[in-house]
Amino acid sequence: MLVLLAGIFVVHIATVIMLFVSTISNVWMVGTYNKTVSSGLWLLCNQTCRELPVSNDDAASLKTVQAFMILSIIFSVIALVVFIAQLFTLEKGKRFYITGIIMLVCWLCILIAVSIYTARFTGQIYPSVTSHHGYCFILAWICFCFSFIIGILYLVLRKK
Repeated sequence: MLVLLAGIFVVHIATVIMLFVSTISNVWMVGTYNKTVSSGLWLLCNQTCRELPVSNDDAASLKTVQAFMILSIIFSVIALVVFIAQLFTLEKGKRFYITGIIMLVCWLCILIAVSIYTARFTGQIYPSVTSHHGYCFILAWICFCFSFIIGILYLVLRKK
């Protein structure tokens, strides 16, 4: 049981770190336009980085993606703190319901953010540039899977 708790804790910390990296880095989409061009949630980087050019129609969608990615980080960190608190205060035989619910809210935030990004911004670095997904986009989907698995495990897990 201790090994299972340690494993969940390590995966949870890895998820938090990957969420930070995927939100902060600007490599959600990568393309070639004279040189390598990458865009993220915040900046468009060619040789230098500048503000991400978005149309007025897409500005609200981009702000929504940014907000939900930040919320997912916040909920993931809160779930980690609550898990540690419950680990020391919860009675034996009880389940980690609060931690599991917070982690599933994190999962939902990631789902909303990445779904909106996929629907609105995939392939739009420049109109004439062929592009592909960068590692931040892939990390966000990995965090989506990890947060769901961790959330379910917290709901099922009992303190022994």
